[in-house]
Amino acid sequence: MLTAEKLEKTYRRHAVQVRVLNGLNLEVQTGEFLSIVGASGSGKSTLLHLLGTLDAPDAGRVMLKGKRIDNLPARERDRLRNRTFGYIFQFYHLLPELNAVDNVLMPAYIGNSVLNWWQTRRQWRRRAEDLLNKMGLGHRLKHRPRELSGGEMQRTAIARALLMNPRVLLADEPTGNLDAQAGGEIVRLLRDINRDEGVTIVMVTHNTDIVSATDRVVRMVGGVVTDDTPAPHQPFQPRLAAV
Repeated sequence: MLTAEKLEKTYRRHAVQVRVLNGLNLEVQTGEFLSIVGASGSGKSTLLHLLGTLDAPDAGRVMLKGKRIDNLPARERDRLRNRTFGYIFQFYHLLPELNAVDNVLMPAYIGNSVLNWWQTRRQWRRRAEDLLNKMGLGHRLKHRPRELSGGEMQRTAIARALLMNPRVLLADEPTGNLDAQAGGEIVRLLRDINRDEGVTIVMVTHNTDIVSATDRVVRMVGGVVTDDTPAPHQPFQPRLAAV
């Protein structure tokens, strides 16, 4: 589904240069649930951003189903981000003035012309409500983010990521802002989406307790892949903090 070939990325701040990716290679298979682990600063979030065309590499290339995408014109990359990729972030990025349904509808607002939105708005709204119901949030449709728990906000964000029927979900520390129980629920939800819908998922995490729910684990150190192994496939049991 996705291939990263010899990716290099350096960030610059004034006179300081920080090399983040050092010729990284990675293949993501269609329909798999891949986790990328590594310490802070290892480059895993940067890799995710390059895979999803949120940023561009300094060298190397990113391929989607055999077609290069990192160098596409801006309009085509915008369409990819709207239609092909779904994004889930640690801090949800929900708009505080909108309720749950309207937050989920944001990709449809962005991806449709005014006329097309007006003609199809009822269908989109039904889909948004159906997704929120599947996330267990049917009783929260009109609630704004400040009225939701962390786990509920993340489930709203997952519904938003699924609205346009993406082929790939890119999840950047999706449990990083949640307690063990809520985080476990999110990982199980992603596993169900992967199995039931066939959506390819790439998840970045520093929490090695949750990778047993995934198909494969890639470990990053110093901007390269140092280990690539099948996940242990043990029943996922979130580690509860001591009281």
